Amino acid sequence: MKHLLSAAALALGLTTFTGAALAEGQTHHIAFHIDQNDPKLMNITLNNVANVTSYYHEHGDTAVIEVVAYGPGLNMFVVGKSPVADRISAMHLEVEDLTFSACGNTLRNMSAKLGKEIELLDETGVVPSGVVRLVELQEQGYAYIRP
Repeated sequence: MKHLLSAAALALGLTTFTGAALAEGQTHHIAFHIDQNDPKLMNITLNNVANVTSYYHEHGDTAVIEVVAYGPGLNMFVVGKSPVADRISAMHLEVEDLTFSACGNTLRNMSAKLGKEIELLDETGVVPSGVVRLVELQEQGYAYIRP
């Protein structure tokens, strides 16, 4: 009888553990790339971020997302130039695990060309190099998406 109770307790424990493991879901890592000053492309990227986040959330999973911009695409994050500034601000508040990264090389070159520091949206962080950041993310297992 003692073995029967132990087996039942073990089965219950495994069921509880398995159920808890399934409830946690998977974490998906995704990197989006923007290198064009194209409002349509910027909006497509943000639509993709919203759709991916919603899809995984509905399936009990999470998404860790980073949007990396360099070259002309950096305008996505420039104060006074970004055609999607309001969306970025809202998404930053609404979407967990969403990072916006600006290329430091592009920022430095654009600032030098204009003769003044370029101001980025508050939601944006700066990485040394946008291309290098994308390589790093892919090496860490991120899926790479170029809209």
